[in-house]
Amino acid sequence: MKIKRTSYLRVTIFGIGFIVLGLCVFWLPQMAKYFAKSAPEFAHLRYPLLIGIYLTTLPFFMALYQAFLLLRHIDQDKPFSNPSVHALKIIKICALSIGILYIIGLVFIHTENAGQPGISLLALMITFASFIISVVAAILQSLIKKAVALKEETDLTI
Repeated sequence: MKIKRTSYLRVTIFGIGFIVLGLCVFWLPQMAKYFAKSAPEFAHLRYPLLIGIYLTTLPFFMALYQAFLLLRHIDQDKPFSNPSVHALKIIKICALSIGILYIIGLVFIHTENAGQPGISLLALMITFASFIISVVAAILQSLIKKAVALKEETDLTI
């Protein structure tokens, strides 16, 4: 049985997905309840913040799925194809939407005068990381798009 080249990356994607899903299902609601009890003046923000964080998991899981599809294209020896370009485009859009949702959340938190420095710094780090991922995906998308065009051109000349 042949071991696929991308099996480690697939396991990593599944691991990240299960960890984030577990945190969202089990840890996050408990932490929201704890912080609502420890700071009752901010208890009214419990559900809007939970909804905002859960909204950011939708593009996150979509990007993980597209990364999984991209690895499948690599395993099928089709890394320079239009479906790979499409997967990178969706990853780019998902990363941008995560960053935008966190910026909206930061603005919302600061308008409610609930901007704790630790939470704001964490949100800024997530926003910055998502924008970096978006830029890297955009660069890879344009490179693969050029490679697809060159490949099609050489296929026509042969």
